[in-house]
Amino acid sequence: MSTVSARLSLGFSCAGHSFSHLFQPIFYLTVLTLEKDLGLSHGEIVALIVGGNVLYGVAAPAAGWLGDRWSATGMIALFFVGTGAGMMMTGFADSPLLIALWLAVTGLFASIYHPVGIAWLVRNAESRGMALGINGVFGGLGPAAATLAAGALIEYVSWRAAFIVPGAMVLATGFLFLALLARGLIVETKIDRIQDAPRSRHDRVRAFMVLAVTMLATGLIYQAIQPAMPKMISERAAELTGDGVFGVSMLVAVVYLVAGFMQVVGGHLADRYPLKTVYLVAFALQIPVLFLVGSLSGTALAVALLVMISVNVAGVPAESMLVASYAPSRWRSLAFGIKFILALGVGSLGVVLEGVIYDATGGFYWLFVVLAAVAAVALAAGTLLPGEGKEPAPAAAE
Repeated sequence: MSTVSARLSLGFSCAGHSFSHLFQPIFYLTVLTLEKDLGLSHGEIVALIVGGNVLYGVAAPAAGWLGDRWSATGMIALFFVGTGAGMMMTGFADSPLLIALWLAVTGLFASIYHPVGIAWLVRNAESRGMALGINGVFGGLGPAAATLAAGALIEYVSWRAAFIVPGAMVLATGFLFLALLARGLIVETKIDRIQDAPRSRHDRVRAFMVLAVTMLATGLIYQAIQPAMPKMISERAAELTGDGVFGVSMLVAVVYLVAGFMQVVGGHLADRYPLKTVYLVAFALQIPVLFLVGSLSGTALAVALLVMISVNVAGVPAESMLVASYAPSRWRSLAFGIKFILALGVGSLGVVLEGVIYDATGGFYWLFVVLAAVAAVALAAGTLLPGEGKEPAPAAAE
């Protein structure tokens, strides 16, 4: 594989990670406007994205299988073009049904990135933890930039522009990617730069049974907090944001941005210390913070949300390295697909949970009690992961 192709692949993988996270935070911010425009309750509006969220995760294994069997670069091209077009069409939708339909289409194409793009990144990386951490920063930059830009567009143009403008940018990136593919500057590769230590069948089965529980927990927590955060800030921290959506979007953007950079820290720790230890510590730290968030307001709420999201995402590089380590290379995209069907597909029930609890109680206290319990279950399950084997070694020269 040429150095140019490797660098371009890593660059587009990072850009793709940002773009894959755009449609959800944009929608959750537009909820503040759509509640009034459509005359529906908070829970009813939030439910419009459930189909997109489910497909975002449920379609991931099929996307991963196609990435393994057909072409990773071909699937990434489909991701850019389909996600961009779906977002633009969401902006043009004129009824709740059409909004839900185009969000579902967007979620379907966006589902390609995580199983294919992360496996593509792992294949090209020499320091996996750091590469995954940097890639994670871009995953945080996506929601941060999306909420900030969407807040400005909603405030000064319309909620439609909040989908159409970034959708056009994603689509243009897809056309650039296709042009580089056609010129041969980006090429397909099936060889890992780093070879994993061999794992026994027993350890593989045991690890994936445990990871099924912990990855689902990570997804439930993150997905439930995404719609809750703008609503909580608008209700409990108005003195920090002022009136209007833009102030809320700025604070949410700061939380996502700072939390995104924490993945570099998490990746660095995952390269230096046992993956199991790093992973368990991330869950242990979430439990007390989740209990606190439900009853805080003002500056204390903003700080607690920042810490909570930071700790949640800091464990992701270790989680991805565990998946890569225990999955055979030829099935890695499929393995990541299974990871994201749990974290993003089944985990999208966190959105439903948030809406139901808010409509039933008029607040968020019990939501965060439930999420703290989820983190505690994940911590207990994580202790059953196999012990660490030998560290991965560089690939032999071909």
